[in-house]
Amino acid sequence: MKSLRQELWLETPNRRDFINITPKVEECLQKSGIKEGLCLVNAMHITASVFINDDESGLHHDFEIWLEKLAPHAPTSQYRHNGYEDNADGHLKRQIMGREVVVAISNGKLDFGPWEQIFYGEFDGKRKKRVLVKIIGE
Repeated sequence: MKSLRQELWLETPNRRDFINITPKVEECLQKSGIKEGLCLVNAMHITASVFINDDESGLHHDFEIWLEKLAPHAPTSQYRHNGYEDNADGHLKRQIMGREVVVAISNGKLDFGPWEQIFYGEFDGKRKKRVLVKIIGE
């Protein structure tokens, strides 16, 4: 069995962003030479997320509105964690959107359903953060 471990570094200009990282993950897959296996993509920071969904701007807007209703940033005084930083809402948003995804690899390609893409969700940005891509297989 072969494996590849690759870190993707991202830095968003905004506090919150959604970035399609599918092309970067596909580059990692090509580099690995693996034709059949599994690909794990993991946000390595507790205020960031990796998830699979449609690459449609209206949906991304809806995510932003929905997440802000569930875990509003302000007032920051509503969270105990904000005694240390002002990012408690980012931790909660990450919990909702998820830490990682696993995608099957078939015939040397990510085996997606229709419209599926891999996204990095940033909930406390403006600094460098890592995403781990771990690919295993034959």
